[in-house]
Amino acid sequence: MPDVRTPARPRPDATGGPTAAELLDFARRTAADTSLIASLPLDPEGRTWIRLDGPGGSEAWLIGWPPGTGTGWHDHGGSHGAFAAAAGELTEQSLAAQLPTEGWKTLELADGVDRQRKLADGRGRAFGPHHVHQVLNPSEDAHAVSVHAYYPPLPLMRRYSRTGPVLRLEEVELPEDWR
Repeated sequence: MPDVRTPARPRPDATGGPTAAELLDFARRTAADTSLIASLPLDPEGRTWIRLDGPGGSEAWLIGWPPGTGTGWHDHGGSHGAFAAAAGELTEQSLAAQLPTEGWKTLELADGVDRQRKLADGRGRAFGPHHVHQVLNPSEDAHAVSVHAYYPPLPLMRRYSRTGPVLRLEEVELPEDWR
């Protein structure tokens, strides 16, 4: 299994990189670009994506979500970020708890840490570097499209499985795994 430690990264305010609020502004503005959204090829079987130029050296993606698809539980390796719905509706399920980034494989979550929100029509959300969530397209018949941005560019993503209150670290993906 790859090393699960998060590489040391400078704080965004120390590097001059974009804040989570600036990433959210970018995601919302980009989600409103109807010609860009229309250019994304949609696949009925799996997610599709286009890499975008994000602000201030950030990593950004335009992502298409077929009906019933989702990401599974994951984090963003210490990067902060934002995303906005450009078409359709997405559901985000997240944890209102900061998890340790190393030294564990299984955690039991306390009651009351689950959060859920629906995002459509350019609505979005920003998040900090310790955010754990999953994003889903709950529709049975319509694609969704969203814009995502991260800073610093994703050093890794941790993938989790969840059974009730038990969260288990399953794998660590590196950038070459999704590019």
